[in-house]
Amino acid sequence: MSPGTHTDYPQYEILEKIKELVAKSIEVKELEVGLSRKRTELAGQTYQATATLVELSSSTAQYNEAQTGMARERTALTREQTRLSTKATELANIRTELGRERTSLANQRTDLCVVRTDMARQRTSLAQGRTDLAQMRTQLAEGRTDLANTRTDFSRQRTELAQSRTDLAGQRTDLAHTRTDLSRGRTQMATDRTVRARTRTRLSFQRTELARQRTFLAFIRTGLAFLTLGIGFLRYFGLSWWSLFDGFLIAGSAVMIAYGGAGYFRSGKKVQGIGGSLSTDAGFMDLVN
Repeated sequence: MSPGTHTDYPQYEILEKIKELVAKSIEVKELEVGLSRKRTELAGQTYQATATLVELSSSTAQYNEAQTGMARERTALTREQTRLSTKATELANIRTELGRERTSLANQRTDLCVVRTDMARQRTSLAQGRTDLAQMRTQLAEGRTDLANTRTDFSRQRTELAQSRTDLAGQRTDLAHTRTDLSRGRTQMATDRTVRARTRTRLSFQRTELARQRTFLAFIRTGLAFLTLGIGFLRYFGLSWWSLFDGFLIAGSAVMIAYGGAGYFRSGKKVQGIGGSLSTDAGFMDLVN
């Protein structure tokens, strides 16, 4: 059964009752016309037969009682129409509340999309950082290759030019200084890589906590959906044996909402703590700048 069937069934029942009320009112009108005709006949019989005056008076009293009963039925029908109008108003209010709940859920979905967009941007920045590190590694490899080639050339020159050992020794000293500087640069790069690896680990923790927040938000969304469903069943069917199921549904949804909210705020505190540590992290500042 579709959601629209639950909403349209009471309107169809109201229309059927209104049709029955209209039919009853038509029958009452026909009875009134018949009574009017009978009164005319009784009046004619009164003029024609004076002896039956007492009987006609009693008949008139009975007809008056019948009219009183029909008036009471008409009053009851009017009350029934009023009650049905009240139910229609309540159904309209329930529809309005459901529309508001849908709007709030749409707003929550929009917030989740914004969070996902921010996470995608962070992933893009991390990928860019990895690309820069790969390029730096490539440059270092090229530098090492150049140094190896230079060392080979120097070895050949030392073998071929034995007379220029003094000059080669000076050049070797210069090369040693250069290698020392390169070693220092490599050490500094290794330190930077360690710092960035620590930053990447913290960012992974932050991504994990954000995923937990998304999971807790899913709990809250599911709890709100069940809460709306339970309240709708309770307002729709009223108090009955099914109210126990509605109560369990509402209680379960409240537990889900409470659990999701507590987990969401707990994960939010962890994300704030990780964000505070990232704000003082040198590797993260290098990536941002």
